[in-house]
Amino acid sequence: MRPEDVLVIVLAGGVGERLAPLTQDRAKPAVYFGGPYRIIDFVLSNCINSGLRRVFIATQYKSLSLNRHVRQGWTIVSEELGEFIEILPPQKRVGEQWYQGTADAVYQNLYSIVREEPRYVVVLAGDHVYKMDYLRMLRFHQEKDATVTMAAIEVPIDDGRRFGIVAVDDSDRVTGFLEKPANPPSMPGQPHLALASMGIYVFNSDVLVRALEADAANPASQHDFGKNIIPSLIPDGRMFAYPFYDENKKAAKYWRDIGTLDAYFEANMDLCQVNPEFNLYDPEWPLRTYMPQAPPAKFVFAEARRRGEAQDSLISQGCIVSGSLIHGSILCPNVRVHSFCQIESSILMPGVRVGRHARIKRAIIDRDVHIPRGASIGYDLEEDRRRHTVSEGGVVVVAPGEEPLIGPIDDDALRLEAEADRRG
Repeated sequence: MRPEDVLVIVLAGGVGERLAPLTQDRAKPAVYFGGPYRIIDFVLSNCINSGLRRVFIATQYKSLSLNRHVRQGWTIVSEELGEFIEILPPQKRVGEQWYQGTADAVYQNLYSIVREEPRYVVVLAGDHVYKMDYLRMLRFHQEKDATVTMAAIEVPIDDGRRFGIVAVDDSDRVTGFLEKPANPPSMPGQPHLALASMGIYVFNSDVLVRALEADAANPASQHDFGKNIIPSLIPDGRMFAYPFYDENKKAAKYWRDIGTLDAYFEANMDLCQVNPEFNLYDPEWPLRTYMPQAPPAKFVFAEARRRGEAQDSLISQGCIVSGSLIHGSILCPNVRVHSFCQIESSILMPGVRVGRHARIKRAIIDRDVHIPRGASIGYDLEEDRRRHTVSEGGVVVVAPGEEPLIGPIDDDALRLEAEADRRG
């Protein structure tokens, strides 16, 4: 298979309402994850590692930071060789409506797709975290002589009602698709497991074009791949389910739709573990992103009660931790933590500034927020709810413009501060 036979469409225009307020000013794929990365970096890294270098990214909702990130960090392909990673903004080429669904987002860009003359079109969601070699899936698609192939992952049958569930026969041929069914069908020979759709599709390009044109002409359609396009193509009999092969190389397969604040928080916190489920450090499957020009992370002061220290944490470039303790937390690039602070199980996004004597626990601090001296976040959830968003799991999200609770600073801490300042 020649790389020029394949065109990738990444759908990155979702609102991500359940991640609010992190999506208040940015699209969900542009939300930071694991320190310097954005969520979209994982699917784009998969494309590059799979040898697929003709990529369109369909954007819509609050796409400024996403567009800038792609422009700054994803210029590694060669236009002279026919490669590109290119933003497709909404253009209203086929009508007066913005994108009405995932299928409509691709339909409205058929002009751009057809001009590239691909044999296969790979459709991906830009808001999932996983590692996958799409070439394996394309080879499977060819071997099965399929017209459509959808990636699927095994889930416990009791969890099946949370996903789109694929019914297959013994040859992996898709016989049905149910969106969040109350009674999910099990896998052949695996009564305790169901196959969940991962939102990853390979189409023969001619089949995709015909399906999208028919769907656009149907006024009753929701113009969604899972709800409309996939079910309409099952009767053809040439749709197959590709069993997800995980390049993460762990005991359990890793694929996360981090669509809620708690899911996002827990997936980040897992990265701080000694042996996290998701491996950021595999040189055989590099994860790329835009790295700002910044100096190494720095920890200053080594006094008994004023030590710059981080434990079980990810600290990005440009960070300075001055006489404070960071435990089980993620600091994105260019975070500054002043002295006498305690930060536990938290995510601090780029440019955050934390004033002296602040205490932060189980919190997400959004980009460029300044936490004032003596702030207390995550210790009094009732008070936090009056000021910030608090998730169902008790994670506090501090957005720009919000004023955290200022807690009392005990006399011992003030004396320690005065003594340290005198010593310089």
